[in-house]
Amino acid sequence: MTSPGAAPHTTDGDAYEMVVGLEVHVQLKTATKAFCSCSAAYGAPPNTNVCPICLALPGALPVLNAHAVELATRAAIALGCTVHPVSIFARKHYFYPDLPKGYQISQYDQPLATGGSLSIDEQAVRITRVHLEEDAGKSIHDRYPMATAIDLNRAGVPLIEIVSEPDIRSAAAAGQYLRALKRVMEYTGVSDVNMEEGSLRVDANVSARRRGATELGTKTEVKNLNSFSNVERALAGEYIRQCAVLAAGGRVEQQTMLWDAVHGTVRPARSKEASHDYRYFPEPDLPPLIVTAAWAAEVGRGLGELPAVRTARYATQYGLGTGDVAALIDKPRVAEYFEAVTAAHGDAKSAANWVLGEVLAALNASGGEIGDFAIGAPALAGLLDLVRDGTVSHAAAKTVFAEMVRGGEPAAAVAQRLGVTQVGDDAVLNQWIDAVLAENPTEASRYLAGERKLQGPLVGRIMKKSQGRADPTRVNQLLAARTGG
Repeated sequence: MTSPGAAPHTTDGDAYEMVVGLEVHVQLKTATKAFCSCSAAYGAPPNTNVCPICLALPGALPVLNAHAVELATRAAIALGCTVHPVSIFARKHYFYPDLPKGYQISQYDQPLATGGSLSIDEQAVRITRVHLEEDAGKSIHDRYPMATAIDLNRAGVPLIEIVSEPDIRSAAAAGQYLRALKRVMEYTGVSDVNMEEGSLRVDANVSARRRGATELGTKTEVKNLNSFSNVERALAGEYIRQCAVLAAGGRVEQQTMLWDAVHGTVRPARSKEASHDYRYFPEPDLPPLIVTAAWAAEVGRGLGELPAVRTARYATQYGLGTGDVAALIDKPRVAEYFEAVTAAHGDAKSAANWVLGEVLAALNASGGEIGDFAIGAPALAGLLDLVRDGTVSHAAAKTVFAEMVRGGEPAAAVAQRLGVTQVGDDAVLNQWIDAVLAENPTEASRYLAGERKLQGPLVGRIMKKSQGRADPTRVNQLLAARTGG
């Protein structure tokens, strides 16, 4: 325990405890915006995906996107939330240049869904609420010349905000929660959760309190977090700052902080608004959102297998270790590819090793997606069959794999063309063994006299002479037989 005036540290034995709650904005995977028919696609030229509704021109009235409601409901059910039969849209007022209306259509005291949880490392992080809202535009600040440009393409893009309870106690746990949440959104098809394109954004509320205390400390909200690693770094830095303030006898002010990833620091941006600052009131241009129990149940039946269920199934069905399972289920399309390879080949461990090794390495190098990969699941299974059957060695299979990535040929054809099919004929293998023993008489005589530690180096030379084509298992057997082993 440190004394009240001592400089704080961040170990478990310290005087203070980190308390974190996260507000995550997820862009829904719709073709059009929340309240109009403008495209919600990323990357269009500035201010081209706009209309009188998202520009807030007089007389333009919003119409709710039904697909956005379905995706929001899907997310809420996947998180175990209670979907309410009636929810109300509200106007959230604030005045930024990239908010044409002067308010944001959101949900306030009657959100779409409440309750629920998301488990990380056997801890359940409670979900406070999931609500629908629209996005604002984007301000683009240029230093040279000093100017700010406004792009309203994002204005009106449909979002859900997922608010957690302050149940998270470390920066690392915050990162785990966000990665788990991202997987759920991907598995359910709710969003592409691409942080680089802004379809997943995080605001982190953090406070420090005396260890053992039950009351929450004064929180700050950290913004400008564009990656999970930056969330973790920003939380750690802001927590240390707050601990230092408290240890010196000061008070933490409730304010919004900005994360500077370049310098690894947080800095104040403005005082933190409270709900009354936004002057919420019900949106008069939109009726209450009615979600029937029957419709919500139908949406729930279409969810498919969620990450937690798939994790448990992989451990039991395939007998894979925790690390392999976690890596495989991280991306739903990769998991499906692995299952297809396993079904065709039969050996789950071999399939996992190749998918997590060569396949992901090739995708990372090309920047491609598994759905566009040159080697389909049946083709990779064919290569693994050749290795299992002894037709090609594991080392040769990697060469064949690289050629398959480039040209898309079947594994057997590539192996034949490259001349790397494995030789298992005893007569041919004995010729290579005889040649190596003749070329290395000293080692040969010592080995034949019983110095078995020389078997490995001799096998290596035999494999080199065969240009990798000799069956190493059979070579070892034949060589051992020469000593009576």
